[in-house]
Amino acid sequence: MELLLAAVLAVAVVVFVAIPFLREREPPAPLEPPEEALVAAEERDRALAELKELEFDHRTGKITDEDYRALVQPLRQRAARTLTNGASLSERTPESSGEQHLSARSSPSSRRDL
Repeated sequence: MELLLAAVLAVAVVVFVAIPFLREREPPAPLEPPEEALVAAEERDRALAELKELEFDHRTGKITDEDYRALVQPLRQRAARTLTNGASLSERTPESSGEQHLSARSSPSSRRDL
């Protein structure tokens, strides 16, 4: 009788422990940045690449000082504009709030294993 009671208790404990692992969970929805953030990031990358290429061409002598001065200011303004637009868009994306949430969870004050 005691052996049967111990076996039933052992099965109940195994089932109780295994239930969370056997449940099917829905995978979390992938966090994708909005389309406007992707467009802004591409524009930023293009502007910075053009500025870098212009500076390289100037250093190697392909572009004169006069041409460089005429071309660099509009490119710098465009790069600055795209950087500020990208920064304002990244503040509104779900990733930034998720990263803040994760960093708050991983702070040493909230960890118990320290």
